[in-house]
Amino acid sequence: MSHDAFPWDLGVYDAHCHPTDTMAVVASIPAMKTTTLTVMATRGEDQELVQQTAQSLNGSNEAQRVLPCFGWHPWFSHQIVDDTQPGPQQKEAHYASVLTPSPEDPEFMNLLPTPKPLSSLISETRDRLRMFPNALVGEIGLDKSFRLPGVWTPQDLESRDDQLTPGSREGRRLSPYKVKMEHQRAVLSAQLRLAGEMGRAVSVHSVQAHGAVLDSLKELWAGHERVVMSRRERERQQDAEGALSDDEKVKGAKERKPSKASSPFPPRICMHSYSGPVEPIRQFLNKSNPSDVYFSFSVAINFSGAQAKKACDVIKALPDDRILVESDLHVAGPQMDQLLEEVTRQICDLRGWELRHGVQQLADNWKRFVFG
Repeated sequence: MSHDAFPWDLGVYDAHCHPTDTMAVVASIPAMKTTTLTVMATRGEDQELVQQTAQSLNGSNEAQRVLPCFGWHPWFSHQIVDDTQPGPQQKEAHYASVLTPSPEDPEFMNLLPTPKPLSSLISETRDRLRMFPNALVGEIGLDKSFRLPGVWTPQDLESRDDQLTPGSREGRRLSPYKVKMEHQRAVLSAQLRLAGEMGRAVSVHSVQAHGAVLDSLKELWAGHERVVMSRRERERQQDAEGALSDDEKVKGAKERKPSKASSPFPPRICMHSYSGPVEPIRQFLNKSNPSDVYFSFSVAINFSGAQAKKACDVIKALPDDRILVESDLHVAGPQMDQLLEEVTRQICDLRGWELRHGVQQLADNWKRFVFG
């Protein structure tokens, strides 16, 4: 691995992180070397915190330190009741229908919050996106392996770190309960459609669910696929255009200009800390897909244990312009900078990029993912 001085001056962009999970260190963000943190909201407890953090740290400065993202993570999807479809609305009946196995422990059921209507979630997220013209939708997605945390024990409560934003697992033992995939997909699809309506990129969580994520996207893409011409068809089009006058070319370009009307799918998608094999990326990158799909990588998820070999193969197989870096860390400050430098160096080595070239490439990729 190269030991050249790291070129922070080119701009380094964390594509996915969670500093509002530890609000006590958010104040350290202005002193960080990283240019911009793409900060995810995941649940009811942190939507407002992400909003406040962006408002307080960005101010009127054009160089945003924080790019806010608003979304509902699949780990908390059971807390959403789909009021857009017929089905149980009351708390107990809702949880009995979306969790598997159906909870029979009254203590566990009592600790679950009153579910939030999906229509309210979408409306509130839309309002927040309007406040921030460049904000993303995230973190959203699907997770087949996640189990809900169990009830708090007296020992859990006694050892709880009060600096952590409530709502996460916080070391509790896991229960046997999972969220049914059908319900996770309903919550995901509603947020994907909102991102399409608002023309925003999304950050997607996927654990053992890459096929299900792709299926959800294909449902929204149906009827909107890009036309992929063969080489012969492209040559014929070029010959035909060559025979046109300049005025006719200008007119044709105007007619082909893409509409800015909203779509039922996001324009750009990041598969965050992508943990799947090489084969699915070919489906995500199919030229007919009307969304541009990026893949981000983190030290914690992608370069530890058995995942490392798979991540290396994927990174080598991706196009240069679809790779992003992230920390996926819940603590802002020097550790976040260090993790970003480490994953950037690893990717540059795998791609055979000279360090300054690689940092510039990754910066350009992030800007194109966020802004189009």
